[in-house]
Amino acid sequence: MSDDITLQTEVAELQTEVTELQTEVAEIKEELRKMRWERFKRIMWLTLLSFGFAYLFFYNGRQNINLVMTQMADDLGSSTAALGVVSSSLFWCYAFGQLINGRLGAAFGYKRFIILGIIASAVLNVVISYQHSIPVIAVLWGLNGYVQSMLWSNGLGVVNKWWPKEKRGFATGLTTFFSGMAQVVTYLTILLCLELNPEWGWRAAFRFPMIPMVLMIIAIVFFFKDSPEKAGFEPLQEENDQDTAMDEEIKKKGFIYPYKVLFSEPKVILFCLISAIAGIGRYGLLTWVPTYFTEELGLTIKDGIFSSILLPFGQACAMFIFPIITDKLLKGKREPMLIIAAIITFAGMICFPFVKQQTLASVMLFVLGVFSMVTGVIWTIAGDIGGKAFSSTVVGVFDWAVYMGAALQAALFGFVKDAFGWPAIFIIIGALYVILLVLTLIARKMKTKRI
Repeated sequence: MSDDITLQTEVAELQTEVTELQTEVAEIKEELRKMRWERFKRIMWLTLLSFGFAYLFFYNGRQNINLVMTQMADDLGSSTAALGVVSSSLFWCYAFGQLINGRLGAAFGYKRFIILGIIASAVLNVVISYQHSIPVIAVLWGLNGYVQSMLWSNGLGVVNKWWPKEKRGFATGLTTFFSGMAQVVTYLTILLCLELNPEWGWRAAFRFPMIPMVLMIIAIVFFFKDSPEKAGFEPLQEENDQDTAMDEEIKKKGFIYPYKVLFSEPKVILFCLISAIAGIGRYGLLTWVPTYFTEELGLTIKDGIFSSILLPFGQACAMFIFPIITDKLLKGKREPMLIIAAIITFAGMICFPFVKQQTLASVMLFVLGVFSMVTGVIWTIAGDIGGKAFSSTVVGVFDWAVYMGAALQAALFGFVKDAFGWPAIFIIIGALYVILLVLTLIARKMKTKRI
């Protein structure tokens, strides 16, 4: 009897020890899970911020031409309209580059494409600074447009692989905020270069600004991770996550398959049109407002840049705030933000060309910069539509449409200005935002079928 009691006691003690061990194991697993999650979050943030800071200086090799267009025309004996066509060569090549580089980056490595794009753009800008022929500059500027297209869709595609849908508006907003602030950085960098190297004239804008752009490669090399899997994690899982199945289907059906799926979706087509109008609005203002201040209001290039800087600053604010509003206040509904922005932009564009006082025009530019800048919301929609499997491709397709619009305005608005005057440019942009409003009202009722 005593032996049975002793045995029962020993069994109870063993069970207690087993329970304690199980508790300890569970605590260790939980601790490891927390440590792994903390490491995941750290790399998630480093990936986003490294790409953001690299992009912060990337417009030094793209927007620089807009700020010295008048000087270039005078030095090269050309017209503003002709240089508008030169500027459009970048947009055309950028647009078609975006159409394919999102897929190429997914196939051959996002980080490789990003690093190659930065280096190639810097080299082409420096080469352009030594040219004296408009046709040669146009060809080189077009090549620059293609290599510039290697970054955005690939970087944003990677960000969407790290950030879940409920935080995608914030992540996309912060990334696009860097893109918007990049325009501010370019304005200030070019102004500094023109001050330090006045003897170089417009050529200064294509040389020293490339230095910080190239230095940002360091951040990409050390902190940018192509995907959670490349950093030793499992792919990010979400509710109703179909990305694994989609990845397998893409592998089976080949490189072109995502394009077949996307361009068979009416909602994607509508958002391509919306993106094109957004591109006309964004780059129509960025391309022509600095020249508008110098020609129409009689400001110097320096004073014109200081007034114009409120435009990209307003755009940067919209890029950051609008996607977050769609996350927090609109509960993931993106279209209402586009509708509000379209209405205010239309009203502002109609009024702006009739304002001749510099301070008021500058304040209006900030407001127009905020509400005309809807691409931050569009990138968030691209992530929602494409998920992790199609994300970089959808971003590439929408950005292609954005830059088709940008190329169209760059090629035509110089001639519109010469034929009808400055008000015509702003009125045309305002009318296009009415069309954007109508397209958004249609798109908000539509669902994608195959994605």
